[in-house]
Amino acid sequence: MLSRPRSTIARAARAFATLSLAATLAVTSTVSAFAQNVPVVRDAEIEALVRDYARPIFRAAGLPEDGVDIVLVNDQSFNAFVAGSRLFINTGALMSAETPNEIIGVIAHEAGHIAGGHQQKLRNQLERAKTMAIIATLLGAGAIVAGATSKSRGLAGAGMGVAAGGGEMAQRSILAYQRTEEMTADRSAITYLNATGQSGLGMLKTFGRFQSALSLSGAQVDPYRISHPLPRERIANLEVLVKKSPHVDKVDAPALQQRHDMMRVKIAAYMGGQAAASRLMRKMPGSLASRYGDAQTSYLFGDLAGALAKTNALIKAQPKNAYFQELRGDILMKANRPKAAAEAYAKAVSLDPARSGLLPVSYGQALMAVGTPDSLEKAVVQINKGLGRDRENAVGYRHLAQAYGELGNIPAADLATAEGHFYSGAYKDAKIFAMRAQMKMKRGEPGWIRAQDIINYAPSGKKK
Repeated sequence: MLSRPRSTIARAARAFATLSLAATLAVTSTVSAFAQNVPVVRDAEIEALVRDYARPIFRAAGLPEDGVDIVLVNDQSFNAFVAGSRLFINTGALMSAETPNEIIGVIAHEAGHIAGGHQQKLRNQLERAKTMAIIATLLGAGAIVAGATSKSRGLAGAGMGVAAGGGEMAQRSILAYQRTEEMTADRSAITYLNATGQSGLGMLKTFGRFQSALSLSGAQVDPYRISHPLPRERIANLEVLVKKSPHVDKVDAPALQQRHDMMRVKIAAYMGGQAAASRLMRKMPGSLASRYGDAQTSYLFGDLAGALAKTNALIKAQPKNAYFQELRGDILMKANRPKAAAEAYAKAVSLDPARSGLLPVSYGQALMAVGTPDSLEKAVVQINKGLGRDRENAVGYRHLAQAYGELGNIPAADLATAEGHFYSGAYKDAKIFAMRAQMKMKRGEPGWIRAQDIINYAPSGKKK
């Protein structure tokens, strides 16, 4: 289930300047997002929907379906970026986009970066720019020394100018390169959208949003000091490509739009609160999404009986919707009815088409709350099942550690605790618990070997 957590113009302007720019900041990253202080949001329903948006785009881009991880970021700005084999999308982008096509356009653009190998190319450009800056600094320093020994202030001043100008040239070289790559990614995105029979109008709407924000802000932007082409340039270039597409007037399927609306209402309820959810629901009166939002806000803000009745009605309307069952389980857990909650989660797991690792963990939590030895054994099975599908779920390992502890299996509890610290980026604590686990395990058994892997792990660029 989604977890709850800055002026609008400034945020949108910042988003324009950073759409994919974050890749620059993260190009050397190899560690899990969950260990990089990225405010990650986990939700089975939203992850499944975004993955459904991305799947045909990745296929058109020649990317392996399971080769790109999609990570939801708890941030209200409209932004997305890539780092390594991960595609990060802000919840603000998901909630602001009125149609699936807008988000699909963003995903197509980012897929263009991944398929084009832009991150590795950017690394190479950064190395070249660094060399340019170093050479310019050395030349400038030489001129400064020569000016000092010859008592020539002009020569010394020129030396300082060479050093400063070299750094400026290096910076502009990188920014110009990034602008080129952004436009390349735009063209690739249109290619992927055409290949999948989808319109590029969503991309145009997104860039139009950035252009309006910058115009209203009154900001004077130096086009040579930004990493992306100015919005008006991108819009002009995109309009030509989009209008040529035979799919320019293609709209999203009603069922997909319904799922999108339900996602937006859920994010509004959890991230923006009751008022934000109500504003959005008023735009879609009587819809399933509005009813879903009503049930969510009732649950979040204390009306458990009302939330349960509303969720039961939703289940009656869509009996095979796994995420309605998940909500029912959440409500029952909050109402201290773990046995009934476990039954709801079990249905959610069985109905989930995406086979999310999150739902079995929730099921396991409910079984733990039941508290019998048999339910604890089943909880271990379910949580391990979830972690098998979602290896980096640090919270899941903490629940697993608790379950093992209640069963008296302390070595397994210590190892699960080590895993939780490891995937949270707390490597020192992870090693401590891994060593504790090893002391109670037989050398060479799977648990002992995994503990040794954690003990031996060294983050990139650091010594053990």
